[in-house]
Amino acid sequence: MKACRACGSAQVNSFFSLGNMPLANALLAHPQLDMEEPRYPLDLSFCQECYLIQLDQIVAPEKLFSEYLYFSSFSTDMVHHACAIANRLVIERNLTSDSLIVEIASNDGYLLQWYQKSDIPVLGIEPAQNIAKVAQDEKNIPTRVEFFGVDLAQKLNREGKQADIIHANNVMAHVPDINGFVQGIRLILKPEGMAVIEVPYAVDMIERGEFDTIYHEHVYYFSVTALDKLFKKHDLIIKQVERISIHGGSLRLFVTPITSAAQQEDSVLNLLDSEKQMRQQWQLDLKVKQLQVELVSKLRDLKKAGKTIAAYGASAKGSTLLNYFGIGREIIEYVVDRSIYKQGKYMPGVLIPILPPSALSERQPDYVLLLTWNFAAEILAQQSEYRTRGGRFIVPLPQLYEV
Repeated sequence: MKACRACGSAQVNSFFSLGNMPLANALLAHPQLDMEEPRYPLDLSFCQECYLIQLDQIVAPEKLFSEYLYFSSFSTDMVHHACAIANRLVIERNLTSDSLIVEIASNDGYLLQWYQKSDIPVLGIEPAQNIAKVAQDEKNIPTRVEFFGVDLAQKLNREGKQADIIHANNVMAHVPDINGFVQGIRLILKPEGMAVIEVPYAVDMIERGEFDTIYHEHVYYFSVTALDKLFKKHDLIIKQVERISIHGGSLRLFVTPITSAAQQEDSVLNLLDSEKQMRQQWQLDLKVKQLQVELVSKLRDLKKAGKTIAAYGASAKGSTLLNYFGIGREIIEYVVDRSIYKQGKYMPGVLIPILPPSALSERQPDYVLLLTWNFAAEILAQQSEYRTRGGRFIVPLPQLYEV
C-alpha cells in the first residue's frame, strides 16, 4: 500500500504485523488436509492524515465472501441485538408500510426479519450466495446477491429504491473501496433518511489487546476520527454515536445527509476529543506478546499435568489467535461450534477438527479455551451442564481468566 485508501495520503506508517496467515474463515474439508494452504501477509498501517488503521495488502473480496460460513442467526445474542435496534427504530423513526429498510451485508435475515414482522418493506444485499439463499428460502427476505458499492446504488436508484433506514453492521471493515461504499450509501439514502452503522472500535481493540479482531476480511479498523473525516467527504455526518459492548467493543453510528440542521451531538464531539488525547499512546505489540506468553504457558502446563483441552468457537477470531500463537492439535484436541455449516470441517492453519457442542458433554474435557469470548455470557449459559460436571473455561480476552 502506497497511500491511504480513504484519503489518499502517502503519510502511512507501519503499525502492527501478524506475518503470513491463512484466511481465517477458509475452513478445510478432510480431503484438503494434505494440500498446502495459501497464506497472505497480515500487516497493519496507520494513516497520519485521517487516522485510519488499515491492512497493507488485501485479498480480493470474491475469495473471501462469495461462499461464506458465518450465519448470524446461530448467535442468540446477535439475534436479540438485532431485534432491539429494529424495534427501537420503528418507534423513533415512525416507520410504516410506506418505508423501506435496506441492510448491506444482510446475512441470513437475522435483522431484517424484525422489520418484516412489523409489515415494513425490506431489502437485503448479501454477496454470499449460500447465505442469501437461506435468507430468501427460510425467512422470505428479498435479497440482492451482489457486492454493495456505487454501481449497485445507481441501479437501485434507477429502480426507484430509496431507503429510510440503511443498516450496515460489521461490513464497512470488509470493503476495500471504502469511498465507493460510503458514496453508495449517500446515493440510496432519502434526504431525511438515516444510516445506522456498527463497526468494531479500534480504540477498544488497541487498549484491550484484542488482536484477534485482525484478519484478512477486516481491511479497516475504525476510530470516530477516521469515520468522521470519511463521511464528511461524501456529504454525510455522524449525528450521534453509541459505544456498545458487542464484539469486544463497537461503535453504533447514526449517520444522515449533511444539512444546515444536521449537528453533531456531544456523544460524537466527546469521542473525537478523547481520541485526540489517546492517539500518541496507542500500542498493541506489548499487550499481545504478554498474552501470548501467559496463555501458551498456561495451556502447556495443563497438558503436562495430563489435562484434556478443547476449544469453543470455530471463528475468525479463533483462527487468528491459534495461528499467531502457534496453538495446534498438540494442545487443542478439537473445537466445537453451533454452526452446522462448520461442523465436520477443520480450522485453517492448525487443522483442528470442528465438532458440535454436544461433544463437550459427551467427552467432558477438563478445559475449554473460549475462542468466541465476545459471546462469553451466552456460551457459558449454554454450557451449564458441562460446567456443573466440573468443566472449566479459559477466557483469553480482554483479559485472561478461568471460570
